[in-house]
Amino acid sequence: MAMLGKRRPPRPTAGHSGLVRKPNRKAESKESASTALTIERLAHDGRGVAHNAAGKTVFVDQALPGEQVDAAVHVTRKRYDEAHIKTRLTTSEQRVEPPCPYFGQCGGCDLQHLNITAQRQHKRDVVTELMARQGITLGTITALNGASEHYRRRARLGVKVDGQGNVLLGFRAPHSHRLVDIEQCHVLVPALNALILPLRQLLATLEAPRLVGHVELLATHEAIVILVRQLKAHEQDIARWQRFAEQQQISLGTWLGRETAAFHWNDAQNAVEPVLQEVLNLDEMGIRRTNLHQKDLDLEGANAPGVLTLHFLPGDFLQVNAEVNQKMVAQVVEWLTPMPGQQLLDLFAGIGNFSLPLAAAGAQMTAVEGNPTMVERITANAIANQLDVSALQADLSNADTVQNLLSECQQIDALVLDPPRNGAEAVCQALGRYKIPKVAYISCDPATLARDAAHLVHAGYRVRQVAVADMFLHTAHLETLMLFEYVG
Repeated sequence: MAMLGKRRPPRPTAGHSGLVRKPNRKAESKESASTALTIERLAHDGRGVAHNAAGKTVFVDQALPGEQVDAAVHVTRKRYDEAHIKTRLTTSEQRVEPPCPYFGQCGGCDLQHLNITAQRQHKRDVVTELMARQGITLGTITALNGASEHYRRRARLGVKVDGQGNVLLGFRAPHSHRLVDIEQCHVLVPALNALILPLRQLLATLEAPRLVGHVELLATHEAIVILVRQLKAHEQDIARWQRFAEQQQISLGTWLGRETAAFHWNDAQNAVEPVLQEVLNLDEMGIRRTNLHQKDLDLEGANAPGVLTLHFLPGDFLQVNAEVNQKMVAQVVEWLTPMPGQQLLDLFAGIGNFSLPLAAAGAQMTAVEGNPTMVERITANAIANQLDVSALQADLSNADTVQNLLSECQQIDALVLDPPRNGAEAVCQALGRYKIPKVAYISCDPATLARDAAHLVHAGYRVRQVAVADMFLHTAHLETLMLFEYVG
């Protein structure tokens, strides 16, 4: 036990690993001979879709529509095969050179070989197809796009020590626990990307690098933050982290413990806790603050009339793309056009990302969250921005709880839904009897959105507006916004 967490001396390579995953009993993972295929379209996850000579569906990694490829099947399943390109016989006009040197190794940005215009069209096509499966036809889809690079303000990098004693820092390989060692990341904001090389150098000096599970990087309005997942306390290494934070002029926090991690800030200068802020610029979003007179506002800093400041803590949810998030908020406010005195309900409200701007536009807001800590956060943010927002705690996945909540919130003029990936089925199943005039649904999973949209349409709602936000450029992930109106 004396060596726990510390470096082990290098060991000779055995030529095989006992950690190699065993093939799935339901799938053969042995590579087969090449098969000539024509790619017909993209699957929802961005892989090329083809059919072999027997008519069986084949998903081909990094293949684009219209291309002809020699593909090798690496996983055989009953209904479909999974393959990769051995030779590309023809090349799509939509194919581009990936900007990241780790493309194909890192499991993060798996659409970099497709030009950005085509990436965004693919995402709109996915939403259209999933809705069509539910019998819902969409009209024009608004595109909410941001910068084409360096957009990500939050990322988690894994840390691992390999068999030769080398410390690796990076992201996971596709469909694997294997860590891809990186020196840069094309999608990180410049301030975070610049930390990767210094972090690698620091990790190489730690006495017990195996005690570091991962490192989270966060760029906020006021500070650059590193959050270290430390599995067990190590006084000398923590001191190294503190010196690093001081040299880099960044804030340092630690999640300490294996099973139940406790968080605390580490600061060699014993300074005050760093301020983590999400800043929403109302002027840039075209939102005019109507709830307070200018003379009642603190005109200094973040409390100026055209700015809202939302405080949060490590572990709170924060959208990774600040520019696109602001465009989503602006879109929802434009759709709902809140008027002074109108009653709006925001479910899955988070730190107040939608509640506070809607309140600033004049709505009387009730924000609901499942986590009591987040309810406190919304309340504190409302007070700090001089907004009247009522925050409640409720389990929004429980049908009875949802029924009670909606029955107590009478005279609701509009509803905002911003659920996690599993959607808001309990809410959508209950909405038919309450006939709320407008529902703005923000979804990070188009499949659960399509399911929930079908419940709303069955209950008398109709889709009036749709927008697709490219929150995660170069990936197949997307955010979808839909405006429903009750027509009976």
